Amino acid sequence: MAFVVLAAGAAGYLYLQHLNDNIESLPDDGASTGGFQKDQAINILLIGTDKRTGSGNDGYGDKGSAGHADTTLLLHVSKDRSNATALSIPRDLIVDIPDCPTTQEDGSTKVIPGSSGVRFNQSLGQSDRTPSCTMRTVTELTGVKPDNFMVADFNAVKTLSSAVGGVEVCLAKDINDPDSHLNLPAGKHTIEGEEALAFVRTRHSVGFGGDLSRIELQQQFLSSLMRKLKSNDTLTSPTKMVKLAEAGTKALTVDSKLDSIGKLKDLGLELGKLNTKNLTFATVPVKDNPAEKTPVTVVLKDGPAQQVFDMVKNDVSFTEVKKKEKEKKEKEDAAVAARLEGEKSEPGEIRVRVLNGGASSGSAGRELTYLQNEAGVTKSENAGNAPADIAKTTLEYAPDQADQARALAEILGLTGAAMKPGKSVTNSQGLPTMTLTLGKDFKGAGVKLDATSAQAPEDLQKSTADKVECAK
Repeated sequence: MAFVVLAAGAAGYLYLQHLNDNIESLPDDGASTGGFQKDQAINILLIGTDKRTGSGNDGYGDKGSAGHADTTLLLHVSKDRSNATALSIPRDLIVDIPDCPTTQEDGSTKVIPGSSGVRFNQSLGQSDRTPSCTMRTVTELTGVKPDNFMVADFNAVKTLSSAVGGVEVCLAKDINDPDSHLNLPAGKHTIEGEEALAFVRTRHSVGFGGDLSRIELQQQFLSSLMRKLKSNDTLTSPTKMVKLAEAGTKALTVDSKLDSIGKLKDLGLELGKLNTKNLTFATVPVKDNPAEKTPVTVVLKDGPAQQVFDMVKNDVSFTEVKKKEKEKKEKEDAAVAARLEGEKSEPGEIRVRVLNGGASSGSAGRELTYLQNEAGVTKSENAGNAPADIAKTTLEYAPDQADQARALAEILGLTGAAMKPGKSVTNSQGLPTMTLTLGKDFKGAGVKLDATSAQAPEDLQKSTADKVECAK
């Protein structure tokens, strides 16, 4: 949208008013933060609907349907604008949709009842749900409250790809998919219009043939579109800029906090500060639904998914940007930080007892299961409840247990401040042991406790926007 304004500015006031008239908006119904702020991290919910609006789309989607949240990304831009994450939410993810207060055409408000254990894509269109309901569902799922939303239909893919003169994509094999109408040989291609739409819709011919494979194609397409938008070939072409102005303002429906060219310009200028090499595309960690004999839906991988959500909430980069890590280390007292430095024991040598000091009921047991079965800390035991609740998780250890403490801190994502040198106690076998007390900050078994020092889960599907990766 920053490029839209640059193009429109040269054409004067009347054209600017024309673009304003193109913009469609819907109420956010109180589901947003009230709009993005220039001096804060930004969270924009991008929703692609499969509603068959627009010319030439009769052959796609569900005929007569009000549409679904078919493609959804939560775009998080860091407070310092050094990095961003576009997190894809699978449409077939089982979620709980909350009750949604929704503005009606006459200005009144109707509460649309929520649904438990349904596909995420039902958060839009179904039961008269609007994008504000998708917003509420995302907040319920991730803990991140979006600032604004943008909704795009099939025409957005076609018109935006044509406005920039085509988007480069890559296939590792030939694809001839009669369902999406994509027919391309292996290799690199520049696609636009109907062919671009077919590319982002195809799924049966790539990967495992499901929605997760299609998400990777969509991320490749969006990465390439981003690069093209920021290229000199686009920025120096008045013709392309005017086409983008028309396509962008006609293709997108925005929330009422983004309903003018001026507001979109301000957002676009903030997003324009980002280097595409620090824009990471990732997908919410999921697994096949164990409740289904032949899985057609997915559920969260609880630990890795919560870790990803915490990284977004805490404004942690998924790329190799080191600035935040450096700032954090500078703030920590050298003596405290030094607690993490030195030799580390093997997991099987760590002896620790786990207490619940304010975490949710059953947390100590669940963390013990994780430590023993997944982290290899077999010499661990559940010691029940702590004498009092604490805000932050702590690990208390004796000086001769420092190598064990450092190893456990690495496994759990503890900061030096969470490590408390002191005295050891004895476990149920009468052997010296450390004490791990789970505080109110405990997020769940296997979830790194310090999101600012955590790395993304090892099996997280992700890519950066500066590279072309061929779909397999």
